[in-house]
Amino acid sequence: MKIAIIGAGNLGISMAKGILHSGAATSMYLTRRHPDTLQEFEAYGNVVTTSDNRQAVSQSDILIFAVQPGDFPAVLTSVEDLLGENHVVISTITGFVISEIEAIIGTGRYIIRAMPNTAISVQHSMTCLCSNEQGKERLELAQAIFNRMGHSMIIPEARMQAATVICASGIAFWMRLIRATTQGAIQLGFDAGQAQELAMHTCRGAAELLIQSGSDPEAEIDLVTTPMGCTIEGLNEMEHQGLSASLIRGIVTSFNKISDFRKG
Repeated sequence: MKIAIIGAGNLGISMAKGILHSGAATSMYLTRRHPDTLQEFEAYGNVVTTSDNRQAVSQSDILIFAVQPGDFPAVLTSVEDLLGENHVVISTITGFVISEIEAIIGTGRYIIRAMPNTAISVQHSMTCLCSNEQGKERLELAQAIFNRMGHSMIIPEARMQAATVICASGIAFWMRLIRATTQGAIQLGFDAGQAQELAMHTCRGAAELLIQSGSDPEAEIDLVTTPMGCTIEGLNEMEHQGLSASLIRGIVTSFNKISDFRKG
């Protein structure tokens, strides 16, 4: 696949690394205003870095846009005349809906919205996808790309803002929980490196238990709690201090904020 990432910022670079590491691209164009900051990709023989979006579009089949929301309309307009009938347009721009993309490049295009997270750079992204009517014909292709870099889910476009909070902002939420666990381990006597290693791999193991078993979190909790034991004591204290409620409030607050951006 000939892939172009238009706007190789933090997310764009993460996607580029994930795609390249998975071997999904036969060629790749990465664009940025100052492409000299992309020197690390020169080691890949099939990657071209450039500030020329039109060059990238003309030499690629799958176009992944990862520019700033305020720049997206102008960038799309600048390449619209180069779009052919086989181009697949994938937007990762938060809050920019499909109808707005169609207003610029037309309805007769394969248009897909994707919401990955930065774990895509290590091939463990949770990516949500939706499309316009024509784009449904290329959703399987988009899933094939993003499933090489983690897991993907097709959802209605109306749920994309919520998916942004759960999956993209969610990386930061889970990092904070891992950090808190690390701090607790330090307080119990582990050094900082050991504490983080314990927290990271325990978190990873908990997720893998659910992924591989298809089990429910409460069922797994029941397996490690005993009457009057230390685990249930700790869980109850966390709940008394508002752990679950605080997490849910944080998620809803983030969603309300992104909704306010959309209204503005």
